Formats: sequence, C-alpha cells, structure tokens
Amino acid sequence: MRPGQGDRGAVTAEAAMALPALVLVLAAGLWAISVVAAQLACVDAARAGARAAARGEPLEAVRAAALKAAPPQANASVEQQGDLFKVRVSAVVRPNWAAVMPSITVSATAFSPGESTHGGAPGGPPAPPVGEERGAATPDTGPAAEAPLTAGPQSNAGR
Repeated sequence: MRPGQGDRGAVTAEAAMALPALVLVLAAGLWAISVVAAQLACVDAARAGARAAARGEPLEAVRAAALKAAPPQANASVEQQGDLFKVRVSAVVRPNWAAVMPSITVSATAFSPGESTHGGAPGGPPAPPVGEERGAATPDTGPAAEAPLTAGPQSNAGR
C-alpha cells in the first residue's frame, strides 16, 4: 500500500458532512435578514401612521396609512391618549421556505402629538396664517429686524 492511499476520499466525506451544516447556517442567516427587514418595515409603518395622526387625519385613516407601509399580514392599532397618538404595528414573520424555522413576532410603536397641540388650540399659541412659516420674523419685530442686512455673497473661508 502506498503512503496516503488510506486517506483517499476523505475530502469528499468531509465535504458531504460539512455541506448540510453550511446550508443550515445560510438558512439561519437569510431568516435573520428577513426578520430584520420586517422589523424595519414595522418601524417605517408606525412612523407613517404617527405622521398621519400628527396631520389630524381620522383614526381609521391613520391605521390605513400604517398598514399601507407595513409588511404583509401585519396588524396596526391606533390609540389616542389625550393629545398624544400611539401607533403600534406588529407582524408575525414566518419563513415560507422552511417549516422548521420558528415564527417571530416583530413590532414597533411610534408616538405623535395631535395637530391640535401644534397651534390654534384653546389656550395655546395661535396657528400661523396660511403661507407663513412658524418662527418667521415679521419686519418690525424679532431677530431678523435687529440684524443688519449685508449685500453680496458671504464666505465662510476665514472662519
């Protein structure tokens, strides 16, 4: 018998043993990526719902805005606590390619004050007229009237 002849086929046997483990690690990695993607989608959906609530849309429209951005088969709930809106989006993530992988529930919650707290509310500051921005100084008051006006381009080169 020649030296090394007893090891013939050992690489093939080792590869046959390692390949299922490699496939399992790859499947777990893909599963983790899909769970993270669903979590991010829930965060985006909850924020979309909170923005709709901040605009003063009805609760059903807020829920619809959240579900529009949510992953498939997601649930959304909207609660109003005084002037604060709470939008919660949750989804169960199941891999359709592997029955042995567990399902995981991901969720996100976003809060937003209602539009009535931004101005025009009883006892609050008046809402700005249409076409004007909040914090814009008027010609006779505020920091813009006190600052001297300069002409020409300004440079930050010497700063």
